[in-house]
Amino acid sequence: MDDALQPGLYIVATPIGNLSDLSPRAAGILSRADLIAVEDSRVTAKLLHHIGVKRPMLPYHDHNADRVRPGLIARMASEAVALVSDAGTPLISDPGYKLVRDARAAGVNVVTIPGPSAVIAALTLAGLPTDRFAFFGFLPAKAGAKAAAIAEAGGFNGTIAFYESGPRLAATLRALHQGLGDREAAVVREISKRFEQCVTDSLSALAAGYADSPPKGEIVIVVGPPAAAEAADDSEIDAALREAMGRLSPSRAAAEVAERLGVARRAVYERAQRLK
Repeated sequence: MDDALQPGLYIVATPIGNLSDLSPRAAGILSRADLIAVEDSRVTAKLLHHIGVKRPMLPYHDHNADRVRPGLIARMASEAVALVSDAGTPLISDPGYKLVRDARAAGVNVVTIPGPSAVIAALTLAGLPTDRFAFFGFLPAKAGAKAAAIAEAGGFNGTIAFYESGPRLAATLRALHQGLGDREAAVVREISKRFEQCVTDSLSALAAGYADSPPKGEIVIVVGPPAAAEAADDSEIDAALREAMGRLSPSRAAAEVAERLGVARRAVYERAQRLK
């Protein structure tokens, strides 16, 4: 096999804790890349030392991305450029997607080398439903913006996940409890490291538990879906219909009641016709 990599962009997932989680394929790409675009060269240097190689590195992060990106794209025409983040899969909660977008627009070959991801690992540890889930990254720091973001996330009918830091954890758990109710949740930290921990409880209990003891390390909060609402019984539907039909036509009353109680509109309309 030819040791030289074809020119293009290689998106390389790196360990989120245990360096042994670096896949052989990822190690091979990093060993042969002409250039590695890195979040922090000190962090990536430790990873390269672990696999026993030295490669040219170029910082690529929030503060310089717009300036650096055109030059990186130009180099991909003739060089193999690997993209890594400090930990985990690039593009997850970082601006790397712009590099991929522009590389594709320039006709550059883009290859992904999948691997560790903190949010996916946390979902596997939490023991909460994973048939439908959504990731919302870091919540805003300001209370008003945080509450609005939580309200938006709460509209998703499935498990939701967030990244957070230790000092902000208790306040975020309180805000989640206030905005979402007392759902089941998990606080997952130090994934794949020596002190990996997954604490599961209600949001209120977790908020109380971490109030005076903020943890260290990278944290993922996983929140379970809302509890299923109890189905409205016939007497509740009829009472709501009688009230609504005092203001609206039967069809409009049925639509309003069906939406409010989460009942099939046709069934409610048939009851409205009988009541009329």
